[in-house]
Amino acid sequence: MYWNQKYECLPLEKLQELQLERLKATVERVFYNVPHYRRAFQEIGLEPGDIQSLEDLAKLPFTTKDDLRENYPFGMFAVPMSEVVRLHSSSGTTGKPTVVGYTRRDIDVWAELMARALVCGGATRNDIIHNAYGYGLFTGGLGIHYGAERLGASVIPISGGNTRRQVMIMKDFGSTVLTCTPSYALHIAEVMEEMGVSPEELKLRCGIFGAEPWSENMRKEIERRLKISAVDIYGLSEVIGPGVAIECQEKNGLHIFGDHFLAEVIDPATGEVLPPGQMGELVLTSLTKEAFPVIRYRTRDITAILPGECPCGRTGVRIARITGRTDDMLIIRGVNVFPSQVESVLLQIGGTEPHYQLIVDREGSLDTLEVQVEVSESLFSDKVRGLEELERRLRLELESTLGISVKVTLVEPKTIARSEGKAKRVIDRRKL
Repeated sequence: MYWNQKYECLPLEKLQELQLERLKATVERVFYNVPHYRRAFQEIGLEPGDIQSLEDLAKLPFTTKDDLRENYPFGMFAVPMSEVVRLHSSSGTTGKPTVVGYTRRDIDVWAELMARALVCGGATRNDIIHNAYGYGLFTGGLGIHYGAERLGASVIPISGGNTRRQVMIMKDFGSTVLTCTPSYALHIAEVMEEMGVSPEELKLRCGIFGAEPWSENMRKEIERRLKISAVDIYGLSEVIGPGVAIECQEKNGLHIFGDHFLAEVIDPATGEVLPPGQMGELVLTSLTKEAFPVIRYRTRDITAILPGECPCGRTGVRIARITGRTDDMLIIRGVNVFPSQVESVLLQIGGTEPHYQLIVDREGSLDTLEVQVEVSESLFSDKVRGLEELERRLRLELESTLGISVKVTLVEPKTIARSEGKAKRVIDRRKL
């Protein structure tokens, strides 16, 4: 099922023609309207006319989050403020937030992309969409909201928090689609169990989850506990917000909407473009943004472009699910560690709840990793020997997967702080 079959299933040759036409226009627009890009192009002796093929994309300089911060708040805008009808920004957890702007047409395009994404993820105009993404400066809530309205579905703009009330409203209003972060979906499932509300009492049939990396095992856990089909959605405020890519019902990679975005995967150390199938850092170029176009934006998200076609018929590039980020990747004793690797092991072995934290510290000159994980209620009241055996199994499996020694600490149920948005998985004390 498609929202806009003409563009979602555009023959590859036609899609590439459209991409090149839009890339040329975007490069010209940023050269003449954004001082940062003009300087960056001139430093390498590049002019807009030098872009004559999609392969020429590699000639363009990268854009990083530091570039956005250095031009805070509105220095990267390509239109005057009189044409900007909406402002969003990142959380700004590391320094100044990044600020993004939208023209009226940008908002219209975003709504179109989100309608496509919702249909791709399994929603229809007959659904009641329970939108528990955060509203406000975060792009998640309003992005999903406008897409749901464009689709013609009923949307409940409930945002995050007050989880017991969320469960009551899902039950009373007959919500059929849940949209939120995967960690919050699990928290909802946990609160439902506390309230004695079974999934069978709800009408939920599918969930569209994103804003943080999550493993395949976490998908299975969400699907098991909520009795729904769960798909992964991807986006970032710097590029547009949610709606850059999403899984279809095949669940074999996320479809990037190629008529609006160009995707590359690079070696994060060298900047070299990698072939399909190789893991690296995702780089995105916007093709239709008016207020805040980005050229080769380094997302820091780790993925791969997937070879081959999808049975669903969509023709754009597919990417593998995000496994982590180059900037939340932990380097412990020279080994790269992603929280999603730990999560996958914990859920695979069982006996624990899907709530955990990684605590990285330094003893003398040696880095240490402790994984704190909640034990399931049934096991916590069990014999000590059972807990010791679970701890041993988890430690051995984690050490085998990660390639470093790990301390595993089993903690009581409900002792690790819950998140209504992106889960805080890592406490790195080496920086304190």
